[in-house]
Amino acid sequence: MSYDSYYDYDAVLGGVFFLIIVVALVLGLIAYIVSALIYFMASKTNGFGDVAYIAWIPIINVYSLFLLTANGADHKTVRATAKKYTLIYIGLLIVSFIPIIGFISTLCTTVFMFYFTYRLFYRWSGEKGKAVLYIILSFVTGGLFFFIYGLMRMNRPFVA
Repeated sequence: MSYDSYYDYDAVLGGVFFLIIVVALVLGLIAYIVSALIYFMASKTNGFGDVAYIAWIPIINVYSLFLLTANGADHKTVRATAKKYTLIYIGLLIVSFIPIIGFISTLCTTVFMFYFTYRLFYRWSGEKGKAVLYIILSFVTGGLFFFIYGLMRMNRPFVA
């Protein structure tokens, strides 16, 4: 007796694929909510409470990251720098949809975000070596370290 005809392998494969998509979407939503919470609370803690709500708006929420990591003598300079970086990020994001050039743009966007995540870790820890270590740990753990460390530090003012 053969059981090969009993199972519909296409349906099983489709079900597994659907399950993978659902799990990825749920994990992505959880990651978005946690990162928005981290940016929101860190913005409020470090003097940017008036624009902290931006952390909850998709795509534009990177402004919160750039605002937290920008250098400047006063709030006006910091906000102008953060807006400039946000426009650069959105430009890279738009260019990433163009074939061939999009691959290079995606790599640039990835490096751009790693650099500003490094700057955020540096602002939290105050040490360059620790910030590099935290970036490596975040990369190795698939971002889990960023979420854990960010949740621990979001209510504390920056050290650097």
